[in-house]
Amino acid sequence: MIPTERPFKVLGIQQIAIGGPDKNRLKKLWVDMLGLEVTGTFRSERENVDEDICAIGSGPFKVEVDLMQPVDPQRKPAVHATPLNHVGLWIDDLPLAVQWLTNQGVRFAPGGIRQGAAGFDICFLHPKSNDEFPVSGEGVLIELVQAPPEVVAAFSRLAASA
Repeated sequence: MIPTERPFKVLGIQQIAIGGPDKNRLKKLWVDMLGLEVTGTFRSERENVDEDICAIGSGPFKVEVDLMQPVDPQRKPAVHATPLNHVGLWIDDLPLAVQWLTNQGVRFAPGGIRQGAAGFDICFLHPKSNDEFPVSGEGVLIELVQAPPEVVAAFSRLAASA
């Protein structure tokens, strides 16, 4: 039985994903002018995304900033149609969070828990509710990301020192 109190923690922001028709235009601001470092790339025909993975900060408090463009602007998902594509949150226990949130009426996007571009287990809260699942991101796609042990420990130390 799942308790009614939230049995997991949202630790912090893991990433923000910004979409546009041309990621090079996004890089001009985020990399050239604001100084973010490009730490990797990811391309998926299935997810219709070509992205540069950038970073702010370091260590367990590093926040990923994904600059995304569609592989094919005519296909879905249209990663460029919503400029703030999604927000990713570090979660200390992703399977437990998904189970509990589902039982609370939260709608998840298709695909379930799976490995994301950065190698962490992820899943997405749907941006729109429906009759069966009346709780959603209310227009915002939200990614839940399983925090690795070192991130959980760092956020626990931070909380204990506050």
